[in-house]
Amino acid sequence: MSAFDDPFRSEATLIHGCSCGRHATQSEHAADTARADSAALAGRAVEGAVMRALFPHDETRRRFIRAVGSGTALAAVSSLFPLGAAKEAFAQQKGRIEKSKLKVGFIPITCATPIIMAHPMGFYSRHGLDVEVVKTAGWAVIRDKTLNKEYDAAHMLSPMPLAITLGAGATPVPYTMPAVENINGQAITLAIKHKDRRDPKTWKGFKFAVPFDYSMHNYLLRYYVAEFGLDPDRDIQIRAVPPPEMVANMRADNIDGFLAPDPVNQRAVYDGVGFIHTLSKDIWEGHPCCAFAASKEFVTELPNTYHALLKAILDATAYARKSENRKEIAAAIAPANYLNQPVTVVEQVLTGTFADGLGNVRKVPDRIDFDPFPWHSFAVWILTQMKRWGQLKGDVNYERVAREVFLATDAARLMKEVGLTPPVTTTKKFAVMKKEFDPASPERYIASFPIRRAA
Repeated sequence: MSAFDDPFRSEATLIHGCSCGRHATQSEHAADTARADSAALAGRAVEGAVMRALFPHDETRRRFIRAVGSGTALAAVSSLFPLGAAKEAFAQQKGRIEKSKLKVGFIPITCATPIIMAHPMGFYSRHGLDVEVVKTAGWAVIRDKTLNKEYDAAHMLSPMPLAITLGAGATPVPYTMPAVENINGQAITLAIKHKDRRDPKTWKGFKFAVPFDYSMHNYLLRYYVAEFGLDPDRDIQIRAVPPPEMVANMRADNIDGFLAPDPVNQRAVYDGVGFIHTLSKDIWEGHPCCAFAASKEFVTELPNTYHALLKAILDATAYARKSENRKEIAAAIAPANYLNQPVTVVEQVLTGTFADGLGNVRKVPDRIDFDPFPWHSFAVWILTQMKRWGQLKGDVNYERVAREVFLATDAARLMKEVGLTPPVTTTKKFAVMKKEFDPASPERYIASFPIRRAA
């Protein structure tokens, strides 16, 4: 366990300067851990490459490993092939990008700002990569194309890597989330005809859209209406609609509102069909939204490529965090091949000076912000909501899943290299609609809600 994975500082930290007690300072501990993690990652990459070379057919290789076990399989291979020498040779090649031409899928929303802007603003090429960012129609398509390896990595909703890993709704595939793409950046928008129905208690019978079942949008909308006494499965309708189609559905009177990523909310205002009821930051200040995600296979088998790609995105994130850069970024990502939105719409979102559709101009500088650290406590909260609403059944090892999917150690190490300051722990308490969430007590948290699905 690294310093970043330990949410508590032991006595050894106070006496010897780090959480394990073997280093003079916490920074030395982190550096040592990073070297060990890197060496282990490289070793696994070599082992995987050798196994694929000896057993080129996937099913044959899997049958062999299942029959004898992974440890015995590697021991047998070692007797025939000098694995140690191969690992040493690989280490000498450390830093060489294994695959420089990549495809990264994205949905045209401002949540994907770092992934998108890294293309026209040169962050990928700065880190030795030739990345094609591919605009994609919806989240199910993003998921399928990454699982089918048409995309090397993707912009995903932060709950998606958790759902994919756990097999919620599909066959489980180990997935990772090395960085949060944005925090805040969503809103509940209602059709303009409802401007006099601001009390959620009056929304019974409303039809709402969210981008995907496994999304912060779905969980925040459910949380919000439940706090006002509405059962989201019985008193309202919630349907999944791709973000680019939401405004058209509101205009056609197919939905009464949506909890959507931007610039969808601002476009509804721009087109005169809706108004912003509440920003998602007013539900949960600093919540995660979207993420940079990749399969565990990509992370382990192309470690240098993964390192370069993550660093490029974190570098772009560091640039996007600065408010003085937001107008430049808006101009870069507004064109048709990216967001396909008027620059003024994107600017209103990124700068936080915006019309709300009710005749007001609001100034909320952190309407959307960019903090890439994948807090394990974010993952635990998401898992509680997946379980609260019946998407997960049975026991959940919250801490283990959070640690394996939300790669906080990788993010922390590379954040330092691009001038960002990572936290020294991976968990924290926070409040959603003034109710505190303690990541150490997830089951108690779920049980505290009167409106929830049966376990």
